[in-house]
Amino acid sequence: MSTETKPAVVFDTTPLTIEQVVAVAESKAISRLSDDQEFVDYIRRGSNFLEQLLEEEGMVYGVTTGYGDSCTVEVPLHMVEALPQHLYTFHGCGLGAELDAAQVRAVLAVRLTSLTRGYSGVRYRLLQQIAQLLEHDILPVIPEEGSVGASGDLTPLSYLAAVLAGEREVHFNGQRRNTAEVFSELGIEPLKFRPKEALAIMNGTAVMTALACLAYKRAEYLSQLACRITSLASVALAGNRYHFDELLFSVKPHHGQMKVAERIRQDLHVGEAPRHSHRLQDRYSLRCAPHVIGVLEDSLPWLRQFIEGELNSANDNPIIDGEGEHVLHGGHFYGGHIAFAMDGLKTAVANIADLLDRQMAQMVDVRFNHGLPANLSGADSDTAMINHGFKAVQIGVSAWTAEALKLTMPASVFSRSTECHNQDKVSMGTIAARDCLRVLELTEQVAVAVLYAAAQGVELRSAQGQLQSELPAELADTVAQIREVTPFLKEDRALEKELRQGLDEVRQRNWELYDEA
Repeated sequence: MSTETKPAVVFDTTPLTIEQVVAVAESKAISRLSDDQEFVDYIRRGSNFLEQLLEEEGMVYGVTTGYGDSCTVEVPLHMVEALPQHLYTFHGCGLGAELDAAQVRAVLAVRLTSLTRGYSGVRYRLLQQIAQLLEHDILPVIPEEGSVGASGDLTPLSYLAAVLAGEREVHFNGQRRNTAEVFSELGIEPLKFRPKEALAIMNGTAVMTALACLAYKRAEYLSQLACRITSLASVALAGNRYHFDELLFSVKPHHGQMKVAERIRQDLHVGEAPRHSHRLQDRYSLRCAPHVIGVLEDSLPWLRQFIEGELNSANDNPIIDGEGEHVLHGGHFYGGHIAFAMDGLKTAVANIADLLDRQMAQMVDVRFNHGLPANLSGADSDTAMINHGFKAVQIGVSAWTAEALKLTMPASVFSRSTECHNQDKVSMGTIAARDCLRVLELTEQVAVAVLYAAAQGVELRSAQGQLQSELPAELADTVAQIREVTPFLKEDRALEKELRQGLDEVRQRNWELYDEA
């Protein structure tokens, strides 16, 4: 998509959606900072108020005092301008893997959104500096570990603050480079922070919220994918399609659960249930699939509420009311809503991994797959004894599922008192978000593997002439899309590359599933 055809996400006081953040993160939208004079003046009122307080030698946390438990230490006026540089410098101790490009773009978009609420006391010039990073795709190198989620994401966001000031490193045009060099080439002037500005960058929930936005979209797509896999597995296992009957689900009216049943019902072209069925009851991993996937589907609305509420909040400290000229000290940097959302989401997602793992176990086992070959092998009879089909893939699915389930321990309950007991109750929201992304990654691996297996099972059932009716168009289209990535497994072959290609399709949400616009 060329720049000319990409939609624009405008950063002003208007609330943003998860989808807009993800579009910026995935380079599917361009970002633009509003230059409307009314908006510019609104932002400037906050920074002008702080300047006025400085002239009057007012006591303002993080402006004329130290940080955290050092808030009782007064900073002389001649040292006030040096304080922000010390703040982002001593927080430069992040470790672990680095955020990827999409995650960093999301962090930039989320922090910019928060600052445009107009309650952080920063200059419009600072907003322009963040906007330039997005415009030129200059991506700060940000280690993902080191945040306890209150006072916000201090350590990872220190890397953004340092880059805005022309320090540390960035990724630019596919290379890791010194920020100062890139700024010099592009004619970008390093920012010299005014009082409170470095604190406004760092003392917030941008990293956990950015990761949460990305996690939400992946989970939303995964919910639909799990429905389609269940439909294919039901066909492969010659299941009872009336387990998804409309009347059946009307008597337990969880909206998301009903939506899941409707998707599967439409996939299978289920009509009115007969008085008797060829098989009374399938195992739970088919029969109860809407009840498992439906938990995630029913969670999405409140997850959106939590995430977008945080996204569109002023979440640093203190809050600067430039209109009414108030300085309000509080704890809006606390990421409890994101922590709870991510702990909940990872549990719902891991349950889907477990569901699909059980469907896979049924499909490969001749005791439960109702006449399909062992391990879904497509080999002819003369080579069947040396071919193993999806045997190893099923082992992999079991391993990925176990790891996903292990990670469902909630992070939010592991608060640790830190920073000389000033931060004596913290959210662990960023750890929860990182855990959630890992659970999503593992569950996507499970989903792709089971999707391939289900397509194999459907084609094996068709070759046996045992399909109850012609394969519905929706499922036939999905099988055709799968076959563009991975051919029917007739003779054993290493499937790693094909699994990885399928993961790319899933993570880019390329496979068409349900039109629910």
